[in-house]
Amino acid sequence: MSGLDMLFKPKSIAVIGASDTPGRAGNVIIRNLQSGGFNGPIMPVTPKYQAVAGILAYPTIDSLPLVPDMAVLCTQANRNSELIRQLGEKGVKVAIILAAGMKKYEGTDGRTEFDIMRDIASQYDMRVIGPNSLGLILPWLNLNASFSPIPANRGNIAFVSQSAAVCTTILDWARNRRIGFSTFISLGEASDIDFPELLDYLSRESKTDAILLYIDNIQDARAFISAARAASRNRRVLVLKSGRTPEGAAALPHLSESLPGLDGAYDAAIRRSGMLRVNTTHELFAAVETLSHSVPLRGERLAIISNGGGPAVMAVDTLMEMGGKLAVLSEETIEKLSKILPVSWSQGNPLDIVGDADIERYKKATEILLESDEADALLILHSPSVTAPGLKTAKALADMLKNNPRAKRFNILTNWQGESDDATVARLAFAHAGFPAYRTPESAVTAFMHLVEYRRNQKQLMETPTSIGQIDYDVEAGRAFIQQALDSQITSLTTHEARPFLSKYGINVMSTWLAADAAEAAQITEQVGYPVAVKLRSPDIPHKSDVNGVMLDLNNATEVANAAQLMLNRVSLSYPTARIEGLQIQAMANRAGSQELRVCVRHDPVFGPVILLGEGGSEWNVNRDAAVAIPPLNMALARYLVIGALKTGKLRQRGHPYNIDINALCHFLVTLSQVVIDYPEITGLDIHPLLVTGDSFTVLDASITLCAYEGDANSRLAIRPYPKELEQKATLKDGREILLRPILPEDEPNHKSFVERVSVEDLYKRFFSDVGELNHEALANLTQIDYDREMAFVAVYREAEGTEDILGVVRALANPDHSDAEFAVLVRSDLKGMGLGRILMDKVIEYGRQSGLKRLNGMTMPSNSGMIALAQKVGFSIDVQIQDGIVDMDMTL
Repeated sequence: MSGLDMLFKPKSIAVIGASDTPGRAGNVIIRNLQSGGFNGPIMPVTPKYQAVAGILAYPTIDSLPLVPDMAVLCTQANRNSELIRQLGEKGVKVAIILAAGMKKYEGTDGRTEFDIMRDIASQYDMRVIGPNSLGLILPWLNLNASFSPIPANRGNIAFVSQSAAVCTTILDWARNRRIGFSTFISLGEASDIDFPELLDYLSRESKTDAILLYIDNIQDARAFISAARAASRNRRVLVLKSGRTPEGAAALPHLSESLPGLDGAYDAAIRRSGMLRVNTTHELFAAVETLSHSVPLRGERLAIISNGGGPAVMAVDTLMEMGGKLAVLSEETIEKLSKILPVSWSQGNPLDIVGDADIERYKKATEILLESDEADALLILHSPSVTAPGLKTAKALADMLKNNPRAKRFNILTNWQGESDDATVARLAFAHAGFPAYRTPESAVTAFMHLVEYRRNQKQLMETPTSIGQIDYDVEAGRAFIQQALDSQITSLTTHEARPFLSKYGINVMSTWLAADAAEAAQITEQVGYPVAVKLRSPDIPHKSDVNGVMLDLNNATEVANAAQLMLNRVSLSYPTARIEGLQIQAMANRAGSQELRVCVRHDPVFGPVILLGEGGSEWNVNRDAAVAIPPLNMALARYLVIGALKTGKLRQRGHPYNIDINALCHFLVTLSQVVIDYPEITGLDIHPLLVTGDSFTVLDASITLCAYEGDANSRLAIRPYPKELEQKATLKDGREILLRPILPEDEPNHKSFVERVSVEDLYKRFFSDVGELNHEALANLTQIDYDREMAFVAVYREAEGTEDILGVVRALANPDHSDAEFAVLVRSDLKGMGLGRILMDKVIEYGRQSGLKRLNGMTMPSNSGMIALAQKVGFSIDVQIQDGIVDMDMTL
């Protein structure tokens, strides 16, 4: 990856602004590099001293005897752009900038030092961490190039943070717990290197098992989600996001130049990427503790052992509140426990082994649970006790668990309560023995539920969505409608105006009529019937203003006339120059047994268009009352949105005669998502209320905001949608017409059928091993792809009855900077000789060129003569390596 190898594997370091004055950044960096044990050249640069900390210093960057792999700038903010220029001229390719405030200094051309520095670094292909960075710690390389007063132990967790203060807090806590890190990076203001590239690198780094992120804000949502989705397939990724409230986000000083994104959108992005969010520093500590010691989660059933009832009940309460599962013990296990426990024990899970429990009672009860197959995780609680001293009990249990082979199959968690030296040392004893230890029962359960929630997120990512079916949206007619409105300089559509557009997507909008005055409104309603709603139409009045408000459930002509006249009177008082277009009459549906929802599309400053779902109301607060999703949605993702809204109370099944049909609501949301994708001109869409009666959905009131849009319509979306523009028809040698199209998550069943019709020999040539029957997870990885990084084209033939058969597939998986891609092709074994392989190869080469790839490469076996011949025919160079049993195929695009 461009420039990152030197960041993570530097062999020499220059410290610019080195100092011999204790406490100065240039002195701390030098001392940390020395004490960390870095064994490469350390070169202080300063004109003030002949040597710094006993190391020969150099007066200028130009006077350095060799080109350092990395430079750490400990200088004032207003000097750094010029120093970056000097480093670039020297040939340095990586720099870490500690100073804050570069955006406050302006150059002679009006640009800030921050912008000048970034442009200069780009000019010299230099990669930059910071400014306002604490630095970098790589414990496995004995490298501490940081301003931190606390070093980091070696471990398997990578920590990346935008906050220097959070870095030092985590380091202080982790050192006391003997928890180590593979990488520790303070990003600061992330002028160049940011979360996406680091996620890509760390998810492939052998010393890293888990990645923790502290995030203030995201600069490139598309790149972040794409990298996070890839990383979370290989590593556990946890996120602590600050600024959960609008007030908190506004308090982040470096966000003052831009609007903070909706916290619900961050939440949606984190879940959509397969990561897990923790909400507090306390939860982050618990997560680090768990990740440092945990084995992969076996299951969700938790058993609890305690020498007191109160702490056990608190643990159970937390477990149930977080949606956990309490293990159910069999009669056989209860009988075994009853033989070694006093008669007053709890007779079930949680196991209250009574306050006079000694060490042996703890050990025997634990061993019985480990021997049973009724739990997946075990939480051992301990309250201060004379009969079971804290440290002695902890050591005895730790030794027993380490020597019990069955314990390796369980997630073991411990909570030794109290703040005495005995309890504190006992917790450390567990931590040193490799078992997570927590201060409270609640934090122990919360940490366990983090693992559970993460596992659930991963399973949800792999769920195969049901197909929405073949729906022919009239996209072209909708586009013509939008363009006509913009040509007429109409940028806001009311319900009546939006109705013909929404109908093109099968969205039912209540019928409306227009009246010129109150008398005509009354006359229309006599013909329409009752009840009706009346509202004013005027381009000069905000759609949701008081005078423009809807008068609902009017039941006779007199009420209609009075309501209409009342609105006209309000207009003359509040908006004396307003141009009245008329009164809008809307026939009201029978609301008995119905429920009113609110569904919106809004533009988020970070994530672009987002979909909001809730129950609405006059006091609707999107931060509090709306569930958020990022388009594009399929049926599975829409279901997660609806279920999440129900779980958090943002949506309720009201117990009416007709509960909300969840499947129908998901279908509505997927349709709305498609509207978002198809029309970049729509910057806002508010449906309120949406009347729901079982599986029937009717829009009573809607508004659409428009704005002319130029450029790539997909660039505004945080996740690249299905690239329909890449669909292409082709014809096989037998005359059958097929469709080449990007693969969809919904293709999993058909993909399974396709693979079953490929011979064992052909599968071996494709996968280089006996794959057997592909399971759901493998098929999900093949069908649920990120179109920004990977492309798979399936050749589909539609049978007369409408079913689809997959005949072949070709893939291109790009590296993170989208320069090179590896390809693979597979054709159904009974279709060889039909020209399908050539069609698929031509398609992937064309895609590579159109998407900006520079190179395609692939690998096959020397025995696969058909693939080798095809590759040569379409222009690949061939390199046969007989000794290794492979053939490399390479094409420069």
